[in-house]
Amino acid sequence: MPEAETPADPLLPEYGGACITNVVPGLFAALAGGAAPDWLPGPVTGARQVVLLVLDGLGWGQLTARPRLAPTLAAAAGAGRPITSVAPTTTATALTSITTGRPPADHGLLGYRLAAGEEILNVLRWTLGSRTGGDARGRMPAGDVQRLPPFPDAPAPVPVVSRVDFAGTGFTAAHLGSAPLHGYRVLSSLPVEAGALLDAGAPFVYAYYDGIDKVAHGNGLGAHYDAELRDVDRMVAELADRLPGGAVLVVTADHGQIDVGPWVELLGRDVMAMVHGFSGEGRFRWVHARAGATDDLFDALVERYGATTWVRRRDELVADGWFGGPLAPGLEQRLGDVALVPHAPLAFADPADTGENRLASRHGSLTADELLVPLVALGGG
Repeated sequence: MPEAETPADPLLPEYGGACITNVVPGLFAALAGGAAPDWLPGPVTGARQVVLLVLDGLGWGQLTARPRLAPTLAAAAGAGRPITSVAPTTTATALTSITTGRPPADHGLLGYRLAAGEEILNVLRWTLGSRTGGDARGRMPAGDVQRLPPFPDAPAPVPVVSRVDFAGTGFTAAHLGSAPLHGYRVLSSLPVEAGALLDAGAPFVYAYYDGIDKVAHGNGLGAHYDAELRDVDRMVAELADRLPGGAVLVVTADHGQIDVGPWVELLGRDVMAMVHGFSGEGRFRWVHARAGATDDLFDALVERYGATTWVRRRDELVADGWFGGPLAPGLEQRLGDVALVPHAPLAFADPADTGENRLASRHGSLTADELLVPLVALGGG
């Protein structure tokens, strides 16, 4: 195993300040003419309309390392800043924190795959694994799993611009509720849909694009990623050009990325003898201990992986504020007993989720490349 220097502590989300949890509430305050957070981009002040565009998988580090490929976003980044995502730095958790304005400890979608009794709920696909599998919408209605409303205190119903494929899915219902979806099929249609909503007078539009994340997972942070970023930057420029007077485009992301490649760890037989199962994902892997084995399992994982990974008990993560506060009642059972959160470029495999092993670039941990995301604005005036 390659050696890695152990950072003293992970970066933690700034739940009380410049964090994705506070972007939507801050933008609503600005639209209402109230006191908005001083970390919001300057053009937001005095805006009459706002489009919030979330670019899945675009970290601050990845953007600022490629200014020539993304001149529109890079120029805006010069007057913007990085903010933090949440823990874990994964889409299911982060998007729900953006739309509800609340930390994971409150909304309860605490990862990509969550324990649901003896089964595992894949939050993005809204399927149950292990014994029964299949569509979980009937057995686990989204409104029962995630009860907080999206876009609280919105000045008007918030229209959502997102891929038409996401309409009607369990995760869409969980993090967007009944918000009206204006679907697009290809990237070039996103500015058309958002622009039409602004022209119709919508004070706030939420838009989402997932292509950067898909390309990073499939191909890593190389030539394919660069090509996708170029196209996304052109789309952002087109959307900015469509803004009516007094409208502002705010761009952020749910998490960043880190290339992992083939370095995927499969726990050995001696450790697996103490393991009941797994949840989470490769860079925020929850290990569920067999009855009475938690202490021995923790010690074994620290000894074996402490040089490359933050190994933490569940109670430690909650007490240290990783999820933004004490867990709401009933949420602890969704997590495992010990978390493996690598700071080195590696992932931990779950034998029940072999598809994840093919990912080239990943996220989930609390390194700077994964936690820091852009917050920039275009337009205004």
